[in-house]
Amino acid sequence: MASDTLNAQQELRSKPLGVPITVQGLTKRFNREPLYQDFNLEISAGKITCIFGPNGCGKSTLLNMIAGLIPIDAGQILFGDKLLHKTRIGYVFQNYRDALYPWLRAIDNIKYPLKVARYSSTQQRMRVEELVHLFSTNINLNRYPYELSGGQQQLVSIMRALAIQPEVLFLDEPFSALDYEATLLIRDKLQGVLQASGLTMVMISHDLEEAVYMADHILLLTKRPTQVAERVEFNAKRPRTAATLADAEFIQVRSHCLEVFQREVYR
Repeated sequence: MASDTLNAQQELRSKPLGVPITVQGLTKRFNREPLYQDFNLEISAGKITCIFGPNGCGKSTLLNMIAGLIPIDAGQILFGDKLLHKTRIGYVFQNYRDALYPWLRAIDNIKYPLKVARYSSTQQRMRVEELVHLFSTNINLNRYPYELSGGQQQLVSIMRALAIQPEVLFLDEPFSALDYEATLLIRDKLQGVLQASGLTMVMISHDLEEAVYMADHILLLTKRPTQVAERVEFNAKRPRTAATLADAEFIQVRSHCLEVFQREVYR
């Protein structure tokens, strides 16, 4: 029994580094009209990449194709040198109310992917404890989702997505349904996750300031048929704080991204 516990501890503490993502020749059509045509993209390992672009350019579609939720018509997507089915991924949905299982307590929502992956009871318990420590949260995990605030529900969703220690975490506008206080809290928690685990994060945002604040790389898209307008780096140190918003580099990067965005919108 002691040996099993030790093995579980070693497995759960061996955090994998994130993997790079390579999109090659991606093509996707809707009603015979190309949304993406021979689209290519490189996403860096262990960084936060935020996707930003005009309405209708297919931001969520791109995220969902990379995550395997929407089939592609042509092309290839690699995670390092692996295909999706050999890569551990987590996904945080925009609408936390629909993402969590309402009939399961918060703790059982978090454990769910571990049960599917056939982790032992000991491993499940230890992983939840590790996540609670990582997020420094005092949420009562024995409550059901409807008994939690919106920010607490989204935190539970993120903890569930991280339960199996993914190499890539996808986030589809994770703050859009939250109030400002909850948004600030979860932004800080996600930065802590990045620093602690080094996983790759790919996030969609509809708020340019938020995208620049969170990202190491901002991926600016064109109108359809969608291509990469520009890939912009922001190298401010982490953890980023309110002071980051007044930093000269932040203001310059945000202004440049806005110029590129407006150019594409009015093209």
